[in-house]
Amino acid sequence: MKWVHFPLHPETPQEGQSLEQLFAGRGVDMDAMYTRMKGLMDEEGLPYGKRTHTYNSRLAQELGKWADTQPGGAALHDALYRGYFVDAVNVGDVAALVKIVGATGLDEAAAREVLESRSFSDAVEADWNLSRQYGVTGVPTFVAAQKGVVGAQPYEALESFMREIGAKPKT
Repeated sequence: MKWVHFPLHPETPQEGQSLEQLFAGRGVDMDAMYTRMKGLMDEEGLPYGKRTHTYNSRLAQELGKWADTQPGGAALHDALYRGYFVDAVNVGDVAALVKIVGATGLDEAAAREVLESRSFSDAVEADWNLSRQYGVTGVPTFVAAQKGVVGAQPYEALESFMREIGAKPKT
């Protein structure tokens, strides 16, 4: 599996904004949206908190690209998920990101340098361009064999997708 990042609400300021601001004028029922997502996450045994804000994820994505180059770096993706979707951490804040890195056992000083130097910015920009080429409109999106599945899906939908593309189960 390879993570490819997507610019979901790249206009969000680093300090974040309330979900009410994000969805203003769109007729979104915030409680219903939360209840639906919470139900989907519960069905899959995934933690999911009730957030009130959204944050700019660009720095978190750059950190994720860096983590992919580090031994044990895969753990950062789960930690970033938990930070954002469970603990409502501002993933646009350098100090908050470094704290998440520390909890995974990765090198905090190296992570801070990556964030301050923006040394993985070009890699994330390349991901964003690839996402646009694929026509990605939401997250998560799973792509294989020129086909895709968009959004939080039950296990059975992903299993069907894998069969459709000809993937063979491990024995």
